[in-house]
Order: sequence, then structure tokens, then C-alpha cells
Amino acid sequence: HSPPAALGIMGNGGETKKSEGKLAETRRITISELKAHEVSIENVVYDISEFDHPGGSVLKVFGGNDVTVQYKMIHHGHVANPSYYLSKMKQAGFVTDYKAEYKFGTPFEMEVKAEVFKIVGRGGEFGTIGFFARAAFYVLLMLFLQLAYVFHGSSVALAILLGFAQALIGLNVQHDANHGAASRAPWVNALLGWGADFIGGSKYNWIEQHWTHHTFTNHPEKDGDALSAEPIMLFNDYPLGDPRRKWFHKFQALFYLPVLSFYWLSSVFNPQILDLQHRGSSEIMNWKNDYVESKVAKSVAIRLVYILLNAVSPFFHHDPCTALYHIWIMSSMESLALSVLFSLSHNFETAERDPTESFKKTGEPVCWFKAQVETSSTYGGFIAGCITGGLNFQVEHHLFPRMCSAWYPCIAPKVREICKKHGVRYTYYPWIHQNFAATLKYMHCAGTGGHWETNPLSGKA
Repeated sequence: HSPPAALGIMGNGGETKKSEGKLAETRRITISELKAHEVSIENVVYDISEFDHPGGSVLKVFGGNDVTVQYKMIHHGHVANPSYYLSKMKQAGFVTDYKAEYKFGTPFEMEVKAEVFKIVGRGGEFGTIGFFARAAFYVLLMLFLQLAYVFHGSSVALAILLGFAQALIGLNVQHDANHGAASRAPWVNALLGWGADFIGGSKYNWIEQHWTHHTFTNHPEKDGDALSAEPIMLFNDYPLGDPRRKWFHKFQALFYLPVLSFYWLSSVFNPQILDLQHRGSSEIMNWKNDYVESKVAKSVAIRLVYILLNAVSPFFHHDPCTALYHIWIMSSMESLALSVLFSLSHNFETAERDPTESFKKTGEPVCWFKAQVETSSTYGGFIAGCITGGLNFQVEHHLFPRMCSAWYPCIAPKVREICKKHGVRYTYYPWIHQNFAATLKYMHCAGTGGHWETNPLSGKA
């Protein structure tokens, strides 16, 4: 591609600026050669070391990576004139190996955006009074239960309540914040985003994993969430004979819930907190930069406090067996409340398992907006949204990840209407148990290879 003129940095600022501009025009590198303070968008390299990003410094987490899809999925208003916005960053050259799997600006995408922003209003898509009231209630609830758990002593009932309360923080507080959707003010998102660490997770590991998941939803090679349970369990529906299939996967629908109940354990005691390098996405993303490294000490300190409060304090009040029992109950409650809801979202009958399949055959990029709809499901309505933090509206969330979850019930009917008009498959379950049943059926077939089998008597392949 030829360099877009609007992205240049040449001007009348003296010889230094001219030499920098000349270097930016002539420098050619591959994506893997990006420096830790650089990102690439399409084929252009930008130096973000001194860029005052309106969304806050969290942008620097992505230093050293191509962020084309991440940029376009977050900045919905930039599609019409991206060069205007990108010209605010310092250009530092071009990458030679960028190849687009996804395309943006399709008629479907543009109509969805136009109609949705008639409902919400551009610039008004952040947290509402209702959202902050709900978030405040859940924070106070968890704080009360946490103090009771530590100072009064754990019990079965308290362990159940605390586990659920921590899950509510994960669903309703940190999730919106770490998407930059809670508030227009970066400091509010940054503060609430630490909620991930106070429920046993990690703000920065979560951003690394979850933003990659949003970028490449159900991509069989790039979506770390789809690979996260392997080799114990398969979310990807691999062809028959694939070496990743094992005999025990035929029974995974039976141990699906027990495996998910260990989510807390795998998160709290995961050694990647020591370097904040999320392993599940590090195959395609480079998280080694000074900004991420600077957050390690604080993240480790909060993790140690969390372990002390939740995994050590019960031993001060009970014998070891009782203490372990209460910890197991609390951790299982939080694990299932979080991981089951996440797994329902993209693993169900009719879910698109490889939205880039046609790209691999033809080289023609696929509509990213269409891919988000057909890899996701929505269930329930407003009440379910108040409990799940709007994550029951997964279709809407994946289309507008930087929109506060409080808006999803408002835009869902219009999104469904436009999907029907454009022939895009929108999966909706009126009740959560229907989505759960579809997920169990999918997990069974993904484990047995049932979707790949043929029945010669049916006349269907």
C-alpha cells in the first residue's frame, strides 16, 4: 500500500522533524520487528511512547503489536475518516507483511452503527446512573462479605455468598472498566479495572486475554479462550482424526462443569502473574514491553493480599479440613458463576466455529461485524443483564465492546432487526437454560466429532 498522505508527520518544525519524517517514509519492517513502544495499524507503524491517548495509558499494553482490528473494533466513529484521527500519532514507518483477515465498513456494519447510535447517541455510550448504582451495590456487598469472611470466620453460607459476590464484581464492574466502557474518564476505568485483581484475577492478564478474544472470536488458531481448556477439554470442533482429539473428549459433556469449577484455582495460583505475560495469547501477541513490566509489582502485591484474605484467613478460624472445605466452596461458586456464563456465549449449536474459513480459501477478508454476531449468542433480557453485567447480550457486547453494558437491552431489538434484514444469523435464547442446553449439546458433539460424522441413511452429510 502507498503511504496515506494524511498519516505523514512532515512539517515546518526544523531539520530534526524533517529527518524523522524521512525515516518514517523510508523505514520498512515486519510486524515481528515492531519495537515495544510501537504499534501498527494496517501497514503503518506508529510510535506511541509520547502519545496522549484519550482513553488512557492502557494503550501501551499493546506496544509491539499489530492492532488493526483492536483499533477498528473500539473506535467506531473513526471508520469514515481514520486518517484524521491516526495523524495525531507519530508515524514511524511501514510494515511489509500485514494481511487483513477481516474487513470493516461493510453495509451491514454501517447500518448497525447508524441505527444503534440513534438510540444511544455518540459520546453517550458510557456508564449510566443505573450502571454506577449497580456497581456500587456489588462493590459494597463484596466488601461486607469479605470482611465477615476474614474477621468473623468463614462458613458454608458465607463462602457461597462471597464466591458469588466476587463473580458479580467480575461481571459487573471490572469487565466494563477494562473495556474502557464504564466512563469517558480513563482514571475511573483504571480504578474500577483493578476489581479483577481483588477477585483473584489480574487486570493486565485479563486485558491481554480478553481483548485478543474479542479481536479473534472463535478463530481456531488465535482465540485463546477457545484453546484455554485444552488438552483436558475441547471448545474447538476439530475434524475427525485430528491429533488434538483424545478418547476422553467423548465424555467431556459429563465433566464440563467439574473442569470449569477449577477456574478460580487456575487463576489465583497461575505463575503468569509474576511477569504478566498471558500465555494463551502470547503465540500471536507480544506482551513484552516496559509498560506491562511496570505493573508487575503492584499486581503481585494485590495477589498476595487476595490469597491472604481468601485462602489463608479461614485457617485462623477453623481446622485445616474445614478451612479447605470453605475455600473449595467459595472458589467453586466463583468459578462456575464466571466460567459457565463465559462458555455459553460462544459455544453452542449453530455457533460459527471458524469465521475466517472463507478467507483461508479465497483470500477475501470477511466482515468482522458479521463474524461477531454469528459466533455469539444472546439470552434473557434486562434482569439477566443486571446479574451478568450485560454479558447475556453477547452479540451486542461483541459488536460494541466499548459501550457500557447498561445500554445493551436498549439496542438489542434493533440489532436483531438489522441482522434479519442482512441475512446475518442472530442466535437468541429467551431463557438461560435453553442456551445452557445448546452448549451441552455442542460440547458433546465437539468431543465426539458428531458434527463431522455422516449418516448414509439420512441422505445428509
